[in-house]
Parts: sequence; structure tokens; C-alpha cells
Amino acid sequence: MGNSKTQTIRVWGDFACFTRPEMKVERFSYPFITPSAARGIFDAIYLKPTEFRWQITRIEILREPSYIALRRNEVTKVASGKPIDVEESRAQRQTMALRDPNYRLSGEIRPWPAHTANQTRFEEQWLRRVTHGKCFHHPYFGCREFACYFLPEEDAEPANPVPYATDTGYMVYDVFDLSCMQEKSAPAFISVFKPEIAAGVIQVPDFEDARVLKPRES
Repeated sequence: MGNSKTQTIRVWGDFACFTRPEMKVERFSYPFITPSAARGIFDAIYLKPTEFRWQITRIEILREPSYIALRRNEVTKVASGKPIDVEESRAQRQTMALRDPNYRLSGEIRPWPAHTANQTRFEEQWLRRVTHGKCFHHPYFGCREFACYFLPEEDAEPANPVPYATDTGYMVYDVFDLSCMQEKSAPAFISVFKPEIAAGVIQVPDFEDARVLKPRES
């Protein structure tokens, strides 16, 4: 869109869990990364929320999805300024996670209207940060303990998408209203879309696209 350049990174890790929201008790991962989780990785590396947002444009699956069953300790209470008694609030939950996730992710910087003149500066700063491995916080694959490692695509070994195809049904697109992410308290709501996979590649529609279903449209 406009003069935005596509930025591409290679990401991988040991485990991942992109939880399907319909699984209320046990965590069960989608077979590949969601646009929301992909955006979170780009955000972790470089983001100025009052000046621009990221739009994920393409997801490439570089390793066949493989599940592994894990049992994890989780805290059932939400932190509210008071100490949490871990022993009283701990619960063990089964997690069907992905093993050895590996993706090529592409996205574009979308400046807010008042900052479109800074497009080139934003992209140059992104390239400096990703090339030197800098990030605001360590990116992760769905859960914070599932670390995500990254490289600019040109520094990664050549790899082709796997010949993978599946029908996931509707998938979470994002958990925020991306149209107003510049606000300090962006409203949280879940948008969904139906990904179309061709030979391990998912073309991600823009947030404004009619294929992305939002609460206000239901």
C-alpha cells in the first residue's frame, strides 16, 4: 500500500503455541502462526505505536507442522498489584504445542496520516535494528516461554515453503482494533479470517479487507 516496502524476516524456535480460542480448558495450537502473533514479533523488534503500525502481508511455512504434548504450570489469577500465592493459584494444563516452528514472515510499516513523510526513516531504522538483532523485548511464539529467534531474510540460509495445505476454518486475525492502534488504550476485540494456503504460503489480507471479519460487522 502506498510507498511501503515489504520487510521480510526468518523466525524459528523450539516450541510454539498459537492457541485456538474455542479450546477453553486445554491449549491447542493452530497448525501455523497467526497474523496477530506475527505482528507481535515485528512489534517486539521495532514499533512506534503513535507513529505507525505493522501490517502482516505474507506467511510462509518452512517446516511441516508437528505437534508435541506438553504439561505446563499456569497461574489462574490475574496480577492486580497484590502478590499472588503461586501454590494456591497454580494449575497444570495440557498444551498441544508446535515443535520446531520455522517461518518466513513479511510485513509493511503503515504510518498514521500525520507521519507518512517519515516512511523511509522508519524503514531504515527497522533495517538497522533487525540486522543487529535488537529488540524492545525478546519476541516469542504465542507464549512467553516459547522464545522466537530472528534474522533478516538475506542473512538466513535459503529455504522454500513446504508443500503444506490444510483447512483451519476461521483463524484469529488479531486481538486489537488495528485501525486505532495509535491510541494509548486501543480497544481489544477479536477479528478473524479464513486463511487460504497454497503450497505452504498464506497471503494475509489487509486489516481493512472485507475478508477480515470484525465484531462491529457481525
